[in-house]
Amino acid sequence: MSVPPNLYTDAHIRARMTEFLGGSSLESATAVYLADQEDDIVWRWSARPVSDLYYCLEDHRDLTRSLWDREYLLIHLDIEYVNFDFPGEPYLDPERSFGLQAPVVESIYTTLNQLGIRCLHLLSGRGHHFVWQIHQTSEAFRRLTEFGHILPSLEKRYAEIESPSGEHVTEVLARAFAGLGQVIEFLAHRIQESAAVGCRIPVQITDLVVGPVERGREIVCLDISEYGDPLHTRKTGLPFSTYQKPERRRPQIGEHVVTQLPTLFVVPVSREVPIALGIRAMRNVDDVLRIARETSTFIPTQDDGTATLIEEYTKSDLARFHRWFYSQEHDPPEKWPASYDRTPLELLPKCVRIILEEPNDHLLNLSYIQLLTRSLLAFGWHPRHIAGLIRSKYERDFGWGDRWRFYDPAFRADFYTRLFAGLIQVGRDEGVDFTCWSTKEKGQCIQPNVGCAIDEFKESLLLRRKHERMACRPFNRLLLPEKHS
Repeated sequence: MSVPPNLYTDAHIRARMTEFLGGSSLESATAVYLADQEDDIVWRWSARPVSDLYYCLEDHRDLTRSLWDREYLLIHLDIEYVNFDFPGEPYLDPERSFGLQAPVVESIYTTLNQLGIRCLHLLSGRGHHFVWQIHQTSEAFRRLTEFGHILPSLEKRYAEIESPSGEHVTEVLARAFAGLGQVIEFLAHRIQESAAVGCRIPVQITDLVVGPVERGREIVCLDISEYGDPLHTRKTGLPFSTYQKPERRRPQIGEHVVTQLPTLFVVPVSREVPIALGIRAMRNVDDVLRIARETSTFIPTQDDGTATLIEEYTKSDLARFHRWFYSQEHDPPEKWPASYDRTPLELLPKCVRIILEEPNDHLLNLSYIQLLTRSLLAFGWHPRHIAGLIRSKYERDFGWGDRWRFYDPAFRADFYTRLFAGLIQVGRDEGVDFTCWSTKEKGQCIQPNVGCAIDEFKESLLLRRKHERMACRPFNRLLLPEKHS
């Protein structure tokens, strides 16, 4: 990576970064911390006060700011091209990978405009970021706190974790962030529905594996995963910072790909900027400097438009499902031996059974969580207890190491189970790929030369939904065949 030595001493670059941190100066910035753009739990060791910005720039790091803010609640939508077979594809052919995302970008702009929401649009190595915020004193923020669910385990984690300056995420902020996750789930449904018809490859909410498309197993990902983790752990890239993900993932992407890449930057763009110009800008230092002189990176405050979005969510089928989801509680740990541990694995196909027999690392893969959720819903499980079962695996010693030191296993289990079950409940997921053949195509089959009962599970699942028998008996023992419908 080659960066001109004077780039990060440029007054315009520094001013734009400071704006994104929430102030006209570092002293007035509202972001809680800066961090390197690492991929996993090391955020805690690299988190620094925002006053350290200039010091951090001396090392040409790819910097991020916390979503955690002192005065606002940040709202962040992340879309990107993902290729499970050829991870270097978006860097080798950026015109194609960004072109495939165009219908999703257009859908986001159209949807936000209809709501009256204006956002800051950033372009990075393989996708887009859309950012806006609401005041923590706003009516929109208050509404989020009314339905955000926080388990005691997450309350305890928030109380224990401190920012570099000794701050804690308050209970009210934690509830608002949890409520925001439910609203963003609703927004992702809407975007996926409107964008899918114009996109040549599947549009997935989160990182879900699909069967082969044009160039292997590829998707446009609406990545809302940050809403499945505690607020203090999540962050987003600073405008005009370098984008070094290819370097960090050199073994997966390939040495031959990474060595030929120019330095990449995170740059602000707009709806009117042609894709080709945006791709060139984030690869060209002169363009980076020009954009820094001509643009602003203050995050727009959108209290009213976000309140409209929240109101639409509260009247939706998804909100009704969320209320039903949270009408149950996880079984407490002392009951796990007599409840979740007695799940009859012998009734599950091997591709599902292995998820529970070998949870690490199957339950770190979203596609396996989706497969497990669909299968247990077909048996009549309530989705909150599916989350409880997953939590019971996360909280046992399956070699997780430090993974759950800063993240919360119960919150994450709830988030992904709720997401995948909600897609089914509101009719967004018809189980098109919930078949034996699709399981093989996605690389999830462990006995490819033998058929299994997944197709029967799909039939039972769709019948339960059709006849409003989700989480109804026969529970945990039998599928719901057509003759019992």
